[in-house]
Amino acid sequence: MIEPDEERADAFFHALADRTRRDILRRVLAGEHSVTALAANYDMSFAAVQKHVAVLERAGLITKRRSGREQLASGDVEALRSVASMLTELEDVWRGRIAAIDDLIKEG
Repeated sequence: MIEPDEERADAFFHALADRTRRDILRRVLAGEHSVTALAANYDMSFAAVQKHVAVLERAGLITKRRSGREQLASGDVEALRSVASMLTELEDVWRGRIAAIDDLIKEG
């Protein structure tokens, strides 16, 4: 059985694997944007940008709220910190393996 934290990590990394989604995330971390305003920045349909926003929202990296007819998106800094924490854990494992290899080389 896959743990909830692992499912969340899968969603994060899937969302961040796409260049357009990373750019959208940068924009909404800098400030709230309407999905319409975001779509104006890309050479793709409004529906395609909506899908990118939806992937980021499902991953918990952004939140949306309605203001009249507009959907406003903003970045979730805490979710991004969670991603950074996961990467730090992976880096620690990697550094531990490198240190173990270095020890083996010194012994050899």
